[in-house]
Amino acid sequence: MQAKAVARTVRIAPRKARLVVDLIRGKQAGEAIAILKFTPKAASPIVEKVLKSAIANAEHNYDLDVNNLVVTEAYVNEGPTLKRFRPRAMGRASQINKRTSHITIVVSEKKEG
Repeated sequence: MQAKAVARTVRIAPRKARLVVDLIRGKQAGEAIAILKFTPKAASPIVEKVLKSAIANAEHNYDLDVNNLVVTEAYVNEGPTLKRFRPRAMGRASQINKRTSHITIVVSEKKEG
C-alpha cells in the first residue's frame, strides 16, 4: 500500500528542489526527516512538510505503521513559470523566469524479509 502527498506550484526552482529530494529517496521516513532537518537548503523545509503530509496520509487513510514507512518515490516536476521583466541598460528589458515546482513524495511500508 502506498500513500502520497503533492505540493503544487511551490515557489522554488525545480533544479534546486531536486537536490534536496535526491537526498531522501529510498530512505526510511524517520531518517529522511532527520536528513531534511539538517540540510541547509531553502527547499528542505518545503520537502519536509510534504514528507510529513505523506506520512500522515499513510497513517490516517491506510492505517500503515509509521515506523515501517520508506520513501519509495520522490520527484520534482516543473510547475508554471512566472515571467517578470527587469530593466537593463539603454532602455532595454530582459526577462526573468521565476520557476515553480510540483513536489511529489510517495511512502510505502517496508517489506518484511
